[in-house]
Amino acid sequence: MKPNRKMMLTGNKAAAWAARLARVEYVPAFPITPQTEIVETLAGWFADGTMQGKFTNMDSEHSMFMAAGAASASGVRVFTASSSQGILHGLESLHTLCGWRVPLVMVNVSRALATPITLEPDHNDVLITRDSGLIQLHAETCQEVLDLILIGYHMAEDPKVCLPVLVNMDGFYLSFTREPVSIPDPGLVEKFLPKFKAVQPVFQASQPQARASAVFGGETYSWFKIQQDLAVRHAEKVFIEKAWRFSEMFGRYYLPVESFRMEDAEYVFVMSNSFATKGKSAVLKLRDQGIKAGLLKLCMIRPFPEKAIAKALKGCKKIAVIDQNIAPGRGGIIYPEIVSALFPEKTAGQKVLSVIGGLGGKDIREEDFGTIIQHLGNPKPEGPLYLYGEQDLNTFLKFERIAKPEEVARS
Repeated sequence: MKPNRKMMLTGNKAAAWAARLARVEYVPAFPITPQTEIVETLAGWFADGTMQGKFTNMDSEHSMFMAAGAASASGVRVFTASSSQGILHGLESLHTLCGWRVPLVMVNVSRALATPITLEPDHNDVLITRDSGLIQLHAETCQEVLDLILIGYHMAEDPKVCLPVLVNMDGFYLSFTREPVSIPDPGLVEKFLPKFKAVQPVFQASQPQARASAVFGGETYSWFKIQQDLAVRHAEKVFIEKAWRFSEMFGRYYLPVESFRMEDAEYVFVMSNSFATKGKSAVLKLRDQGIKAGLLKLCMIRPFPEKAIAKALKGCKKIAVIDQNIAPGRGGIIYPEIVSALFPEKTAGQKVLSVIGGLGGKDIREEDFGTIIQHLGNPKPEGPLYLYGEQDLNTFLKFERIAKPEEVARS
């Protein structure tokens, strides 16, 4: 293959290509929309010999994650993927894997949680894992999906980290959207990402051993948890190191946060994942209207890059944190984390507005960004601001009339 070959790939296909380039040896899988295309693609490559190793269909996400962790502990490079209710079903296992300190990479294809049910994305599924100990990287484009998986393996397998990494992409908006993706040369990838060498002793037939999770008192338990916390915190520095090495070899550089037109911004949108592309487009159009807008994109959610965020937003007076999630009774999940990051060096007169939009994949339209600007212009902007207007209500009422025609007729 030629270096940097371009292909039109969906986000799902880009994830599968990343696992292939990383020379993954084991993939335990369980299908769930909109993730299934990833594991279908990998199953085909294992079946025809393109990839060497083992692909296993499991009976649930719980067993899938446990199999992934056990395989990683045996010294092989592991990949898996899930989405939405699947992540919730395997959540217990994810906490276990982080406690085991096994380095592997998984992809979550974001899909809103039940009930009601939708197949389209928001981020409640991935954010429910944020306190498990996983490293979390969030992709805006199909190219970022591929690149962040490769960087994720290099980071996960670093002895100073040795933790699972989750790479998140939005369902449908990215998972099934074809974009031009640069496929790096496998030889160069092998130089960037050497063969996996397990940090801890691995299981071998020649050296029988048994392992189990012991029951400890608070002192010993605390020691393990503190070490885990320190490893997650250190992962930010390791990510920057690996991303810099990646940029030297492949020409694409990533940071925990990305600034877009922030140099003189008076209004700043804080966003993540694929909807950040909508935000960037809105920023450019607002600039054409003479409004100095900018955008801060979160590429890393765990560890939370609070110092990088505070530095990027220092001096910015009007900030809108756009959460594509909702914690009922509390509001947006990321908003309080941004406020907390800004608190130690809060700029005088700084306003931070909580905005909730894109739930269940609902579009964030151009005019919504104008509405956010108007609210930021208020002396005391009140939040959360729900991006749900008359057009959205009319759509709901239309479906209500279809669902309950007899009640509409009586009224």
